Amino acid sequence: MSRIKRGTIAHKRRKYLLSRAKGYLGRAHKNFRAAKERLLHADKHAYISRRLRKREFRRLWITRINGALDQINSNLNYSRLMNLLAKSGSRLNRKSLSEIAIRDLETFRSLVNSLIGSSSS
Repeated sequence: MSRIKRGTIAHKRRKYLLSRAKGYLGRAHKNFRAAKERLLHADKHAYISRRLRKREFRRLWITRINGALDQINSNLNYSRLMNLLAKSGSRLNRKSLSEIAIRDLETFRSLVNSLIGSSSS
């Protein structure tokens, strides 16, 4: 009988893990055990950070909108603006509002004024 060499799957897995660990310091880029441990932590942090990114962007958008409201000397603050938007049935979200506030302050001002005008009547 001919000889069968085994372990191809294990070698493939190790090779894949070590290729993912390229650039890690110390023995973590060439030692399988160390690389595996580092990658476990890296994957955990990447998972958490994907969720944190959503929170951070929301905070950024809220800060931008509030800052733009201060710039146009409106008597509104962020929460009152969002309340008016919800009551008016507008489909604008925080991201698009903050982009409008940054790129075109006059459009943002007219938007806020139209919301104030529609709420008073």
